[in-house]
Amino acid sequence: MLRLLASLALFSTLFSTPCILSAERVPPNIILILADDLGYSDLACYGNDRNQSPHLDQMAREGQRWTEFYSASHICSPSRAALLTGLYPVRTGTDAHVFFEWSAEGLPHDSVTLAEVLKENGYRTYCIGKWHLGHKAGYLPIDQGFDYFYGIPYSNDMRVDPDMKVSDTAVFRDGMTEDGMRNHANKIDNWIPLMEGDALIEYPADQSTLTRRYTEQSLSCITQSIEEETPFFLFIAHHLPHVPIFVSDSIQSTVSGNSYAQAIAEIDASVGQILAYLKASALADNSLVIFTSDNGPDQTFNLQGGRAEPLKGSKFYASEGGQKVPTLFWWPNKIPTGEIDALGSTLDIYNTILSIADISDASEQATDSHDLSPVLFHKSESPRKDFYYFSSFIEPRGQIYAMRKGDWKAHFYQSQSPEYYNPKSIVKHPRTKLYNLKEDPGENTDLADTFPHIVKDLEKHSEAFSEDIQRSIAPNRYSKKILHQVRPDWAQ
Repeated sequence: MLRLLASLALFSTLFSTPCILSAERVPPNIILILADDLGYSDLACYGNDRNQSPHLDQMAREGQRWTEFYSASHICSPSRAALLTGLYPVRTGTDAHVFFEWSAEGLPHDSVTLAEVLKENGYRTYCIGKWHLGHKAGYLPIDQGFDYFYGIPYSNDMRVDPDMKVSDTAVFRDGMTEDGMRNHANKIDNWIPLMEGDALIEYPADQSTLTRRYTEQSLSCITQSIEEETPFFLFIAHHLPHVPIFVSDSIQSTVSGNSYAQAIAEIDASVGQILAYLKASALADNSLVIFTSDNGPDQTFNLQGGRAEPLKGSKFYASEGGQKVPTLFWWPNKIPTGEIDALGSTLDIYNTILSIADISDASEQATDSHDLSPVLFHKSESPRKDFYYFSSFIEPRGQIYAMRKGDWKAHFYQSQSPEYYNPKSIVKHPRTKLYNLKEDPGENTDLADTFPHIVKDLEKHSEAFSEDIQRSIAPNRYSKKILHQVRPDWAQ
């Protein structure tokens, strides 16, 4: 708390007095901001006329707005695993499902995360917000390369693990007590724990104040690094606009529209504060800020969910709408501004950051990650030429659902309903379907008969990559174990 107060005091001082802090910081600071279930067309800078996102729109104007950027998965945990390892989730065995409050595992211990590499090279590493890669001892952010963690261990629609570690100073709200929390029969949906380090510090977490507190803690972490004169990697993982949606009183009273629009405004305000702080502290010129989403919008809830037009599909589908995500890069006076239509993925953030930080010794282990820095700095051609869509419910492991190469996309399977809920809905096409995403982003016209040679080329590449994936899957990977997790009695 003292560090937080010091941070806010410094924030006030920076805006009221001339700043004397040096921006000549090498290596650069990295801030990675991840939204949860944000759709491709949910922001005004991506064509939305209902949601207010002035700070993100300004970030887009001052930086780069990528239009062909993909998340590595269409659901939360696999997407986050890929982001932090630079590997398709099937390689780490995390592709099969999300982790629940009763899950015994998380991101495998032998995974080398981006945070671990940066920490080994002198960075302070912070994880603020939603984790969702395992909440048991050994799987938390502080076990995966982060110096500090403040946030929720999994999705905000889950429940507490009654066996989790509790801080001596934990705050219990709404009539709850530690004994009540530890009662295995006491299950309350959407009552989630707030954690710091490896322990619960508040239960149930006041979800309406979480985004504000994430922002305050983020500013505190930046302040700490300023005082220590160390570069930092700050991973801010918002739990919004994932449902259920809770927003602050100030947003409710000032932002019109439904709760989803208010959630967008809440995230936008947080981003605005972070960028303003970087500018005021003279860190902007030496800080790369990336904003993206873990997957597409959850359209199960209609107007309370997001939009991905003109793309087909949404969260839970290995589709354009499920995996193409809004993505912004911001680095004043370092990268040229404008729209980037080069192909990229959250997989590529790993090696792009290591390249920018001039760290080369670990980049080869993230075999699915490409260095996008030439595109960022020079708007060069993207080194990523293809992208593969996976479904965890296709056997044998490593089979490819669809693939993109250049402007062309081949579909090998289709989902007749969200596969996450109904794995049997996935069926193999009798023949491969082909779409030109540049001309037909909505995938309405099958061109397989017109361009059979392109179909054969994509099938060949897909088969080769599938074989590579299958060779890389270690026998002890536990994707099937995750897929068939056994709920303890208290979680039934």
